[in-house]
Amino acid sequence: MRKILHIDMDAFYASVEQRDDPSLKGRPVIVGWPGQRSVVCAASYEARKFGVHSAMPALRARRLCPTAVFIHPDFDKYRAVSRKIREIFERHTPLVEPLSLDEAYLDVTVELTGIPTATETAEKIRAEIREETQLTASAGVAPNKFLAKIASDWKKPDGCFVIRPHQVESFLTPLPVRKIPGVGKATEQVLTDMGIATVGDLRQWTEEELIARFGKWGTRLFELARGIDESPVVPSRKRKSWSSENTFQKDITLEEVAEYLRSEAHHLWESLEQRSIHGRTITVKLRTGDFQTATRRLTPEALPASGDELATIAVELLQRFSFPQNSRYRLAGVGVSNFLDEEEEEPGSEPELFGG
Repeated sequence: MRKILHIDMDAFYASVEQRDDPSLKGRPVIVGWPGQRSVVCAASYEARKFGVHSAMPALRARRLCPTAVFIHPDFDKYRAVSRKIREIFERHTPLVEPLSLDEAYLDVTVELTGIPTATETAEKIRAEIREETQLTASAGVAPNKFLAKIASDWKKPDGCFVIRPHQVESFLTPLPVRKIPGVGKATEQVLTDMGIATVGDLRQWTEEELIARFGKWGTRLFELARGIDESPVVPSRKRKSWSSENTFQKDITLEEVAEYLRSEAHHLWESLEQRSIHGRTITVKLRTGDFQTATRRLTPEALPASGDELATIAVELLQRFSFPQNSRYRLAGVGVSNFLDEEEEEPGSEPELFGG
């Protein structure tokens, strides 16, 4: 039986800003740019009481919480704090799988300092984070990653929730199916149409029935409904892609997108060259003014040999989109993946570009 923790920092970016500026404590803080086209990167719990949340348009956040203080994000600072938190994790286990700057899975089945239980380990880690960074974290403790992830959200902020093996079925049964990772609005609607509202309802369906409706995903749903998740904590993941995207202050034409991609491709090339990274596949992402989003990619026979070549390929990919000729674009991005030190991608596989 494994002992898995999911540690999630509380309102991380906003909490760092409140820590560093005492005048912000107790006030609604929004990390992000207040511009017309910007979105919220993070919101303090004081701002969340007004309905503000990450990825919300900044203008809407301002309307919901007129007294909020907007702070421009400082990702170098957040990364430095994240590294410190990672050091705390690694005192207790080498099996740390970061999901982002502010959350990670830990396998503490074998704990390095001799703490006997996973619950005590979680509380010790939370105490060390509080003492050494003056920030709070929430923890979930469970037999697997799926359950630990759900548990960490149960007593936020600054809480710890434990799901013991004998509690798994009773805990899962009343949960809305939306709590299952991977069940978004569309899948939730399909499940609702099938008469499935809770995990307990889902458990009434056989694996064969779920496979017939959802394909391979049906097997995953069948297992998660029973609290089964054998996925290990992976201590290090190589970065699969490098990309850059931008939401423009106003919608722009395709010609203007091309100019942006030429410039951004050169910046991306310089970043990759500094790291001696060479990718086979180039991807371009576009989002129209009415929020239609699409990506196109190409793996040329020869690797791009310069920023100019990368830019040329990116601009040529614009011809592969099927948006109407008079479309205007609110977002564009370019990325590189399928690096030389990796195995070739399978046909049709998609790298994780522009995420996280």
